[in-house]
Amino acid sequence: MSDAGILKGRLLVVAFEGWNDAGEAASGAVSTLKDLLDMYPIAEIDAERYFDYQFNRPSVTQDDDGNRLLVWPSVVTYGPTSVLAQRMNPLGLAVDAELDVSADNTANVYLLLGTEPSRNWKSFTAEIMATITENEIAGVVFLGAMLADVPHTRPISVFVSSENPEVRRELGIDKSSYEGPVGILSVLGEAAEQAGIPTVAIWASVPHYVHNAPSPKATLAIIDKLEEIIDIVIPRGELVDESAAWETGIDALASEDEEMASYIAGLEQARDTVDSPEASGEAIAKEFEKYLRRRDGRADGRGGPGGSPQGPTGPDDRRP
Repeated sequence: MSDAGILKGRLLVVAFEGWNDAGEAASGAVSTLKDLLDMYPIAEIDAERYFDYQFNRPSVTQDDDGNRLLVWPSVVTYGPTSVLAQRMNPLGLAVDAELDVSADNTANVYLLLGTEPSRNWKSFTAEIMATITENEIAGVVFLGAMLADVPHTRPISVFVSSENPEVRRELGIDKSSYEGPVGILSVLGEAAEQAGIPTVAIWASVPHYVHNAPSPKATLAIIDKLEEIIDIVIPRGELVDESAAWETGIDALASEDEEMASYIAGLEQARDTVDSPEASGEAIAKEFEKYLRRRDGRADGRGGPGGSPQGPTGPDDRRP
């Protein structure tokens, strides 16, 4: 566990469905935390102000009794029930034993989960920052996932960065050098830093050739990294088995598609070259040049298996 300054106080862990959430990996990580921790909703945004329902459409589901329910896009902030209990019972009298929290950092973890808003981002950011201030949040951890040219058969690459010099020094991480379009995570991150609240961003790379399916392996990788950064033990539940089944399923598809199998083999070779202990800068550069030639060979727009053209990958590529 890290002893970085960002950990000294309440932490808000943030993920949004949508552009920042390839393979539903980031939102899956926060959903896992919400299911595992004893949380209650402390704030919900007014969806009418921030969503275009032709872009973020409501969905229909059924409850346990078979009744049809409309589910609207939303953004909800959750806080630990133990804090609510303290507010309701400040003298500490006769607190329900089921609300007791272990000696780790659980009572300091807050969550924000929802769909990326489609309009009024500045007003949205101001509303989220008000919730952060009201709940005395001392640090924010942003979770994201991006599509990348990476093989599903190797460990998921996870990159950690921060715009805060002190956090970078204490965690031994870098500042992102990305330039280009950004998602709501970057907007909220800038607002938090300007307010003096340190931030960390954790991004996972999801194989682009399976972009239509949830990626439990990427969710698991984010949770592994999150556990390193915040002082909390996170049970993995069924994620380990789901990750293995996900990988096995893609193996089966590749075994029936020669082009896909060849493409994945090329990604594996590139990854193994970069990860090998004896890899030199020259070897990595040559492997990257080979990758560019393969990409240029797909310049007709087919991209690769799955028909999704992607750019080169790296710690800062396509990560807002």
